[in-house]
Amino acid sequence: MLINRKIIFLLFAMISFIIIGSISQSRADEKPKVTMVLKDLDTQYWQILKAGAEKGFKDFGIQGKIVATKAESYYEQGRYLEEEYESSPDALILAPYDSTIVPVLEHLHEKNEIPVVLVDQNVAWDSKAAFIGTDNRELGQKAGSLLASELQPGNKVAFIGGGTETPVFKERISGARSSLEDAGIIIANESLGIYDDEKTVKKEMTKIVTKHPDIKGVIATHDLVAIQAIEALEENGVSIPVIGADGITDMLELIEEGKISGTVAQNPYDMGYLSVEMAAKAIKGETVEEFVDTGVDIIIKENVRQRLDFLNKRLK
Repeated sequence: MLINRKIIFLLFAMISFIIIGSISQSRADEKPKVTMVLKDLDTQYWQILKAGAEKGFKDFGIQGKIVATKAESYYEQGRYLEEEYESSPDALILAPYDSTIVPVLEHLHEKNEIPVVLVDQNVAWDSKAAFIGTDNRELGQKAGSLLASELQPGNKVAFIGGGTETPVFKERISGARSSLEDAGIIIANESLGIYDDEKTVKKEMTKIVTKHPDIKGVIATHDLVAIQAIEALEENGVSIPVIGADGITDMLELIEEGKISGTVAQNPYDMGYLSVEMAAKAIKGETVEEFVDTGVDIIIKENVRQRLDFLNKRLK
């Protein structure tokens, strides 16, 4: 009887050990969950950022999910954040619409203090784990310097694109203005508050060249506007440099075709990848950098093919 009890005890201990080991192994094999909430997935800029994030999910062993709001609005983005917090991810990566999203983040963070990494656009929120993106004033300065390098002091230029109520565009315009004025370039026209609508952009660009037939260059706050401005200039028989900002392939192809000489470019692929890396570190409790600057590149004929090959390979 005593022997039987010992055998039963040993069997029970072995079974318990196997079950506990199996549970522990299952937990060890479970990948951390990270949700990325973007503004858009229809335009190429965000598709490039998404490709970088997907590579990051793979490299850092993350169970990743990427969603995008159907409209760029505080209300829509807030609703998505509420839904994603309900699924209890281990970390969240967010491309905030603007600072109006901060109260929503505060409310959700009180309920569940997971790491939140901001990407593309920063907002003043003390609880963020990190911001991954561009120094947009530096981008504007480089855009202004690049355009000035093709002009002469006293030449006139125009700004066109998004409004300065958006911090990203405000910083870009401020930086560009600084470089252009330092080079003695005159800013003859500022058509801001013009976003991505093709008809509106082309109409505005036509108005600019009609009113200022002597302008020698254009700076657009982002590539979608830059491309539409270039098309409008072509339709009006005007050939002048236009500098964009995002480095999407449609803009780069215009350089390769010789329609424009160069542009400045953000690095959205790196933004996506590095935001996942920072989220992975934050989940583990490791120290992360408060601001990871993904840099600004100048793209010209000599290096455009390399950039296009890189992006086309990752957008397949």
